[in-house]
Amino acid sequence: MRQKETLLDTPLQDKILTINPLEGFTMEEIGEQHLFTSFETPMRPDAFELDDETKIELIERRFTEIMNILGLDLNDDSLKGTPHRVAKMYVKEVFKGLNPKNAPKIALFDNKFQYDQMLIEKDITLFSNCEHHFVPIVGKAHVAYISSGKVIGLSKINRIVEYFAKRPQVQERLNVQIAKYLSEVLETESVAVIIDAKHLCVSSRGVEDTSSSTITATYLGKFQEQGTKNELLQHIYNGR
Repeated sequence: MRQKETLLDTPLQDKILTINPLEGFTMEEIGEQHLFTSFETPMRPDAFELDDETKIELIERRFTEIMNILGLDLNDDSLKGTPHRVAKMYVKEVFKGLNPKNAPKIALFDNKFQYDQMLIEKDITLFSNCEHHFVPIVGKAHVAYISSGKVIGLSKINRIVEYFAKRPQVQERLNVQIAKYLSEVLETESVAVIIDAKHLCVSSRGVEDTSSSTITATYLGKFQEQGTKNELLQHIYNGR
């Protein structure tokens, strides 16, 4: 009788293709599994076939069902408008960054002063939502770039951060999306983005740790050089 083949008997390439690191674990045990997420926000091809008002109407209907399942009395004056408020908030506010039509309008200007050092916009207020539990991510973003001939208005940097934050997010993805977008818009390879944020999925549920924060960083172009990186970090964190 032929002995049953085991994983140790199979070629290395077959092992790589067949091993599933999540096999045998429940979703709760996996937790915030980031290994298989993309730098692009996961969107269906038909994501924008419905207009905003239709989306609000449908979400309101579904959220009404959720509240009823939870046993809440929607006849109460305080609760009866909640499904509509939540639906409008999702579409028009906290997840408005999902729709490309809400991308900030960017005007480029010539770098007339020939300023060739880093420009830093630090302590940008950041509000996003964790895509695993749909609860807030709150923190600060620090953004820097070195001009290759073009500059943008300072407020546009804040608006770019806001645009990518206003969608269900993973902090690592948010970090890269901001950096790549700025690099493309400014036509410069030298961009850096650092995000320091608290995740309410950590502080308000699960481990319930209210003191920890998460820091992610993306360094492109000259910011990958240790000297330039050190200068950036000194500007951001000096005196703190």
